[in-house]
Amino acid sequence: MGFRNALFVPLHILALISSSISAPVNDNLLVHLNYGSFQGAYSADYNISYFRKIPFAAPPVGDLRFKRPYPPHAVQYGVYDTNQTFDMCPQRTVNGSEDCLYLGLYSRPWSTHERKRPVLVVYYGGAFIEGDAAFTIPPAGYPVLNASYSNDFVVVYPNYRLNAFGFLPGKELKNSPDADLNPGLLDQQFALKWVNEHISAFGGDPQNVTIWGQSAGGGSVVAQVIANGGHTEPQLFTKALASSPFWPKTYRYDEPEAEAVYDQLVDLTGCKRAKNTLDCLKKVDVQTIRNASLIIDASHTYNTTSYTWAPVIDGEFIQESLTAQTARGAINPELVWGMYNLHEGENFIPPDLANTTTGTNGFNSSIASFDAWLDGYLPRFSSRLIQEVKNLYPPTGSAEGLPSYNDTYTRAGLIYRDTVLACPTLWISEAAKTGYVGEYTIPPAKHASDTIYWNQVNPVQQSQPLIYEGFTGAFASFMQTGDPNAHKLTPSNVPGVPLLSTGEEFVIDTNGFANTRIDHLKKRCDFWREHGPQIPL
Repeated sequence: MGFRNALFVPLHILALISSSISAPVNDNLLVHLNYGSFQGAYSADYNISYFRKIPFAAPPVGDLRFKRPYPPHAVQYGVYDTNQTFDMCPQRTVNGSEDCLYLGLYSRPWSTHERKRPVLVVYYGGAFIEGDAAFTIPPAGYPVLNASYSNDFVVVYPNYRLNAFGFLPGKELKNSPDADLNPGLLDQQFALKWVNEHISAFGGDPQNVTIWGQSAGGGSVVAQVIANGGHTEPQLFTKALASSPFWPKTYRYDEPEAEAVYDQLVDLTGCKRAKNTLDCLKKVDVQTIRNASLIIDASHTYNTTSYTWAPVIDGEFIQESLTAQTARGAINPELVWGMYNLHEGENFIPPDLANTTTGTNGFNSSIASFDAWLDGYLPRFSSRLIQEVKNLYPPTGSAEGLPSYNDTYTRAGLIYRDTVLACPTLWISEAAKTGYVGEYTIPPAKHASDTIYWNQVNPVQQSQPLIYEGFTGAFASFMQTGDPNAHKLTPSNVPGVPLLSTGEEFVIDTNGFANTRIDHLKKRCDFWREHGPQIPL
């Protein structure tokens, strides 16, 4: 069955098409790797082959808690049935297990005589404190693969460690041969190494890999983009797409703010009096660390940071700040596309900044309340720098996609959005040889509002086909070719995605698409880059 190049196949039509496609030969779903044989499955409803659970690293339990990932254990008995779910890594709820380093993958059916396909590795979001990679059918991201038969790639979803298990800072870890900083990021890179070694057995091309994520998944993309000083060897991916990349303040591992997190975990877990606090933390039960992590999550929500747990500058994997490294253009991929949403900063600031009455967090919509929030958010800024911020974001002003505002809530949201989400988007895209930037402005344009078009099968993809084809189709084209316009699905009179070098961004709005200047964003982000060490970013 053939399809015309770049033909959009709506989901309801694809379901009819796929119902007439017979399941692939079983041998194509039995994959032999050097540590075991893995049985996949097939969905006729969605015409995809899938392997929902594959171990990509050894369980990080016992002495491996807080350590970098190690190769997976060999499969001991027969064929490993991958058609099963797997645990999330320990996080904010009572669910999860430390034995969580698994991944799932899916693609359209593939046989060994066919050409290898591009690969998409997706990191989940969740503020580095929650989330997981387990999927059902249809899987997450399926609307991107389904946008057009011109795009045909293998999609991989790996788990990675979170909160204290994945992002515990402190000199105790740096100085210990039995621990590592940023093991959650190292899990992500280890999954890329797994892809580099094994994905060809699933029909994927290890030389054509895109990484993608939203929120902390996008922040994970940022981390991999700047990993190892921008000189990761071997090259594990060629393209990066960061959707609303959550890149909170990144402290050096031994700065007072980072050491305070370590000390707080030690105290909350009963390890304060231990002769070796790190050894004690390795022996504490999972639930105790989980409970302590939850307390630490919330300890700085509406002041200096968001959810406390975050990557730190460790001198090895993350060698320097994002602002400094991207200013030098020292990144791993040559192709980068970053997206941000108009009002997404508002998800992370005190909601009472929108109200005339004072809320439980002590904030309201007054200028005095805004000043208090800003001082708390940027404690390293001098009064002079604070005033510069206020001048840059005046009480009444405008921003890309926002003709004007005159309220405290929007003003604070823009400051947070730019520092943590929009400017990291711009910086990694500017550092690439070929970069693109896009902004999602369809109301409410909050954090994750855009996911309705590409994360799960959703009625809006049928009711708003122009947005689906132009937005999600551009994503798919970038993942396939590195060019969001190569397999453009919208008519020639509909704007495509401009190169960042033109000084323009791709805007998704209620009426369709536009290309607009980013002069204001560029000016604000240049300010934040200049003062990156004082934030720190």
